[in-house]
Amino acid sequence: MTDVLSTPDRAAAAHRPTMPTFSVIPGAQVQQALEGREKEIVELVEATYRLHGAGDSVNPPSYFLRFPDRPTARIIALPASVGGSVHVDGLKWISSFPDNVGSGLPRASAVLILNDPGTGYPFACLESSIISATRTAASAVLAADRLSRTRTRPTRVGFFGTGLIARYIHTFLAGTGWSFDAIGVYDVSDASTTGFCGYLGQSGTTANVTVHDSPEELIRSSDLVVFATIAGQPHVSDPGLFSHNPLVLHVSLRDLAPEVLLASANFVDDVEHCLKADTSPHLVEQRTGNRDFLNGTLYDVLAGRAAPPADRPVIFSPFGLGVLDLAVGKYVYDEVARGGNLRLIDDFFHDLRRYG
Repeated sequence: MTDVLSTPDRAAAAHRPTMPTFSVIPGAQVQQALEGREKEIVELVEATYRLHGAGDSVNPPSYFLRFPDRPTARIIALPASVGGSVHVDGLKWISSFPDNVGSGLPRASAVLILNDPGTGYPFACLESSIISATRTAASAVLAADRLSRTRTRPTRVGFFGTGLIARYIHTFLAGTGWSFDAIGVYDVSDASTTGFCGYLGQSGTTANVTVHDSPEELIRSSDLVVFATIAGQPHVSDPGLFSHNPLVLHVSLRDLAPEVLLASANFVDDVEHCLKADTSPHLVEQRTGNRDFLNGTLYDVLAGRAAPPADRPVIFSPFGLGVLDLAVGKYVYDEVARGGNLRLIDDFFHDLRRYG
């Protein structure tokens, strides 16, 4: 048969988008793809921070959907795009409904949509509460490592808040080689405290675990403090509690009063994202009218442009970037696809003919 396509036509045909597919990746597959790979995921998160810092990403402001009749609840949309070897666009859609806890349900639930950067078609929907907790923990542990390299490495960790995020952070600390002489625990919920201590008992830790009766006891006895609460406004206001210059992972963002931040060295993951929505750093900016209290971003530390002081408390406040969710989500997708276990939804895209 005669080839009726000219050279330009053949080139166009070779680059024509393939028929789009769509798959759903449930939580069990997500967990299986990530479990036991803490070091690899922290390296992926570091690489993504470097891409973001170098400008090879798009990470617009998150959009908060709030409800007048449910003031404690919210759903957040985090659109993003990341380049490099990840090379994917997408959206995380994550809800936070604190009242769920009283009914035995987790507070947060989420899905992640991955979009093909060539066609824009979504090609996967992933259960994302695990992805979100994973990237949060990996980011926190990366910061703990990098921010402690010019200081004495912490040996006593305190968890202020003992929910899912605290568990993931401890798992990532243990999975990346951290060991502690002592682990402190504090939570306003006795049930959460008991559950977290049960997890610690099964984790294989050799540390001495202490349940503290007050926030003051926990903070003063820890040289690494992890805030992982659902606080909506600051509730720790005494800078004197941090006079022993601990490293603080302020993951929940709204626990510390401006006075504490102003007496400390402060690092964030992204300045524009973190200084909004009445986070503790945002409250400092509103009070002082400037951002002089910031020492830099985590990318600045990775790039060698900033280093934490040894003679002050050091606080890392991460808002959480959508590009991290995309990187971890794409990792999961690739792992599931490599194993031949994608659950494809046949004919998800129905009418693909422009003129019918």
